[in-house]
Amino acid sequence: MKKYNIFLSLFIGYLLINMVLMPKVYINATYSGIKAWALNVLPSVLPFMIFTKLLSNLGMVDKCARFLASPCKKLFNCPSSSAVVFLTSVISGYPVGAAMTADMYQTGKISKSEAFRMCSFCSTSGPMFIVGAVGVSMLGSALYGYIILFSHVLGALLNGLIYKKLKVVDVKSDIRQHIQSQNDLSTVIQNSVLNILSVGAIIAIFFVIITSLSPIFNLFPPQIACILKGIVEITKGCSDIAESLGGIWAVATATFVISFGGISTILQSITLLNKLQMPIKTFVLQKTTHALIAVGISLLTCLILL
Repeated sequence: MKKYNIFLSLFIGYLLINMVLMPKVYINATYSGIKAWALNVLPSVLPFMIFTKLLSNLGMVDKCARFLASPCKKLFNCPSSSAVVFLTSVISGYPVGAAMTADMYQTGKISKSEAFRMCSFCSTSGPMFIVGAVGVSMLGSALYGYIILFSHVLGALLNGLIYKKLKVVDVKSDIRQHIQSQNDLSTVIQNSVLNILSVGAIIAIFFVIITSLSPIFNLFPPQIACILKGIVEITKGCSDIAESLGGIWAVATATFVISFGGISTILQSITLLNKLQMPIKTFVLQKTTHALIAVGISLLTCLILL
C-alpha cells in the first residue's frame, strides 16, 4: 500500500507539473473530455437514467427479475436476488451493479462468496451508452451498437459461468441499513443529475490523464493506441476507435473496451466494492475474461450479420 501511495503521489505530481508548464494543452484536454461527455453521453444517458430509476423505484424491475431468479440459482450459484442486480446493471450501466452487490453484502443479504460471484456478471455498461453514444454518435451505426450490446450482455452471462464455483472466506456483515426509496420526480432527477455530473467529471479527469500519457501512446500506431486509451477510459477509447478503425474491427475493439470497463470505471467499482474487501486483481481478472468472451461473440455476430 505504501508503494502504491508513493507511485500515485509521484504520478499526481507529474500531472500537476505538466499542467503548470502546459496549461493550454491540459485545458483543451479537459474541454475535450467535457465535450465528449456533453455531446455523446449526456443526451443519451440522462433521460434513460431518470426513467429507469423511476421504473425501478416503482418495483417493476423486481417483478421482471423474478423470471430470472431460478436461472441465477442454477447457472451462477447465486441467490435469486442476483437477478435484480443483473437486470438493474444491464439497464443502468456502470457502476450500478457493483454498488448494489456491495450494499446487499453489507446488509447481510448475501455472503462474500456470493458477492464475488455476482461481480463476474453483474458489472455491465448500459444500453443507451452502448447503442446511443457509441453505436449511433461515434460509430455512426445503430446496428453496430446493438451488436456490441448483445455481445457485452451475453459475454457477462457466460463470464458468470466461469466463476460459479468461486469461494472466499465468508464473514457476513452485521450491519443493517434501511433506505427508503424516493419515487417523486424531483428527487429522482436530482440524484440522476448528480450521478451524470460525476460521470462527466471522471471522463474529464481521465482525458487529462490520457493526455499526460500521450508520449507513451504516440509510440504505437493509432490502431493500437486507441485500444490502450480505451483501457484507461471508455469514452475516449471508443471515440478514438471510431476515428482509427472501421467495420468489424471497430465493433470488436469497442466491445473489448466497454466490457473491460477501463481503469476509470474499474476504480469506481472497486471503491464501491471496498465494503466486501474485494481484491482489485480479482475484479480485473473478471473484467478481462468478460472482455475476451464478448469480443469472440462480437466477431462471430459480425460475420453472420455484416
